[in-house]
Amino acid sequence: MHQRRHPMQRPHRAPGALNRRAALGGMAALAFTRPVLAAGFPAKPVSLVVPYSPGGGTDIVGRQLAQKLADRWGQSVLVDNRTGANGVIGSALVSKSSPDGYSLLLVVGSHAVNPALMKKMPYDTLSAFTSITNVATSPMVLVVSAKGPHKALPDLLKASREQELGVGYSEGQTRLTGELMRQAAGLKTVEVAYKGGAPMMVDIIGGHLPMGFTSVLTALPHVQAGNLRVVGVASRERIAVFPDAMTFAEAGVPGIESLSWYGMFGPAGMPPALVDQIVRDLRAVCADPAVVSQLRDQGAQLVLAGPADLDRFVRSEAAKWATVAQRGGIKPE
Repeated sequence: MHQRRHPMQRPHRAPGALNRRAALGGMAALAFTRPVLAAGFPAKPVSLVVPYSPGGGTDIVGRQLAQKLADRWGQSVLVDNRTGANGVIGSALVSKSSPDGYSLLLVVGSHAVNPALMKKMPYDTLSAFTSITNVATSPMVLVVSAKGPHKALPDLLKASREQELGVGYSEGQTRLTGELMRQAAGLKTVEVAYKGGAPMMVDIIGGHLPMGFTSVLTALPHVQAGNLRVVGVASRERIAVFPDAMTFAEAGVPGIESLSWYGMFGPAGMPPALVDQIVRDLRAVCADPAVVSQLRDQGAQLVLAGPADLDRFVRSEAAKWATVAQRGGIKPE
């Protein structure tokens, strides 16, 4: 007797057919839940957002990398300077982009400092991005006028313990580096804010400001012109570009380390295989001795750490600078 099938009962199919149907269904679901990695990425121009002004240190590094990656990929890599709010405006743009690799972000240390200084941000620094690699690091440097009274770091620190001296800053990390120095060395320094590194250099050269923290790239042309002197480097070791500048540990104040690092990120949710490909390609183009030499001349050292290393580093930096701000009574604004 023919048995009727209940309306909700599915007909029997061979295991192979079921497996094929399940596999096809799984692939279809993936297509709607994450970007599909096209063979031969990239298949169109890539945007590298540099959320700082053209001509600055990050912009220079970004354009070096963009040109090298464009040569390797056979696609344009367009540097997009989206300035404002200490890097937040450009970073927010990338955080809202599709995690398909076509929108990348190159930031510096202020990326991890901003949460300690800004009350409201349009993204969560630690969860809104995919860490790709820490390209290079360069220490913050303490500069004085070449014609000023302070010739060496111990002399400057001694004077700063005896009287109030202004220490300039132009963004979040340089501000907190000065605060870290004040705390660690027991100084009477007072912070002086500037809207950029260039006007701060002008005031130091002119004798209107005793000292200030800045990046190697900002200080370098003024040192080469004989107008500025680098007296201290906020790193564990001296750097080749300023060989006479002491570390703070050498001056008797250990623990003052502030690295201007160049980190590459993408939006949260980038597929690991795509991230790994970008890291491999960056390592390949940075193996060029010309790139290594150019970065070294700018006081930077190649790192090219993996995504997990960058993620840990950013979390460590964010916690460190939050502590410095809290101890200094600096509240987010």
